[in-house]
Amino acid sequence: MLEIGMKAPDFSLPDQNGTIHTLEEFRGKRVILYFYPKDNTPGCTKQACGFGELYPQFTEKGAVVIGISKDSVKSHKNFETKYQLPFILLSDTELEIIKAYDVWKEKKNYGKVSMGVVRTTYLINEDGIIEKAFDKVKAAENPQQMLELI
Repeated sequence: MLEIGMKAPDFSLPDQNGTIHTLEEFRGKRVILYFYPKDNTPGCTKQACGFGELYPQFTEKGAVVIGISKDSVKSHKNFETKYQLPFILLSDTELEIIKAYDVWKEKKNYGKVSMGVVRTTYLINEDGIIEKAFDKVKAAENPQQMLELI
């Protein structure tokens, strides 16, 4: 996990509509950057819908919510449409940014070990510096936790 006080690695990734976004374009806003394992799975859906429900409050506070997974642009579009998600979902199929943020790790699931995205949320300040970092995030609680922080 990246440390608080570090400059957040920039990214250049496509969203669910194929539009390329960079961290730099959100300079001047606080960014909630959350990494999740997979679209349309129970925990990831709870987390995304939680951010969706609270999204107006995040924007009122001048914050941006961005989700990143290794799913494709098409998968993100389906996920966004199915749950009417109002925020950016970035596709990192090459794992470049997922690895840059140190969230690609060994995971154990039912005794089986594999590599995957560990649910992690970063709060990045207006200057692109990591303000807070949470690993082992509880999907259902994370959106409210982040709203209380900002």
